[in-house]
Amino acid sequence: MNTWFLLPHSRGSSHGQSRIIRKVYSEDFYTQMMDECYWMWAQLERESGTPLYRKTELLLLGKENPELKTMQATLSRQGIEYQYLSSEELKQRFPNLRLTNEEVGLLDKTGGVLYADKALRALQDAIHQFGGTVKDGEKVMEIIPGLPVRVKTTCRSYQAKSLVISAGPWTNQLLQPLGIELPLQTLRINVCYWPEKVPGSYSVSQAFPCFMWLGLAPHSIYGLPSGEYPGLMKVCYHHGNSADPEERDYPMAPSDTQDVQILCRIVKDRFPDLKPEPAIMERCIYTNTPDKHFVLDRHPKYDNIVIGAGFSGHGFKLAPVVGKILYELSMKLMLSYDLAPFRISRFSGLGKAHL
Repeated sequence: MNTWFLLPHSRGSSHGQSRIIRKVYSEDFYTQMMDECYWMWAQLERESGTPLYRKTELLLLGKENPELKTMQATLSRQGIEYQYLSSEELKQRFPNLRLTNEEVGLLDKTGGVLYADKALRALQDAIHQFGGTVKDGEKVMEIIPGLPVRVKTTCRSYQAKSLVISAGPWTNQLLQPLGIELPLQTLRINVCYWPEKVPGSYSVSQAFPCFMWLGLAPHSIYGLPSGEYPGLMKVCYHHGNSADPEERDYPMAPSDTQDVQILCRIVKDRFPDLKPEPAIMERCIYTNTPDKHFVLDRHPKYDNIVIGAGFSGHGFKLAPVVGKILYELSMKLMLSYDLAPFRISRFSGLGKAHL
């Protein structure tokens, strides 16, 4: 109910065919949450009868720096199956990557691809099966706090004991009238697909994994084996340009494609079997917090209004557990996870979240 678009739409952060799923993180709390996420995605897959996940493994590449070592330590501590690959082992196993002698790899054996559009359809179907209602095409005009909390849309009014606001890049538009503004930055991301010189050379059938490559640019590079578009590999920059979500589809200024220029150089240097010009460019929106951790919390003044926001380009894979946490907050149940990393109060020292 956060926008006025009909489902499915491409105006947010969850559209498109594929997302990476992984357990490798620098932080233990995400890796722990991902354990349950894998179980819950598998449950949805069984109940919907729709394939939602494909195991490809995930290759984390970079020099042996503190970030890589922290991720390796997390995997070891949490008992996640992974493989360390030396520079020489990487070159033998992935000859269609151009690597330096200093670069090593961590192979997260649980990594793979989530079929995002199929997952959203399965979730919407599940809502209907359990007696819920999805109201798309309605713009939220006003939220009136209280008991009950009331929501006015372009079509009608609703009231409930509690309300969850998870409105992506529109979050602050809904929160400002409720007296709170979060330090959220909305970024327009260019999602690029690159032609294989020999179709299939970077495909799942050739056992090419999803990957994250650290240290090639100020922000990480990530990619998925060819599949969505046959003969095209998805390689993207994990950052973008500030954008108003209302202007997401406006023509791009030259400054909006600096990330694509960075990618062109990297693809040319590091992926010898890809053509260094994207064949397809799509767009999505990130809603980033300063520390790239989510906001999962109650409104500081109205404790029957719950906020889920700031998923910073890595929230999709965690959606089942995030939904469970937001439900627990809204029903005032015992929480399954320590929410200290996700509290609104962590921003108070920045002076950016104000009531």
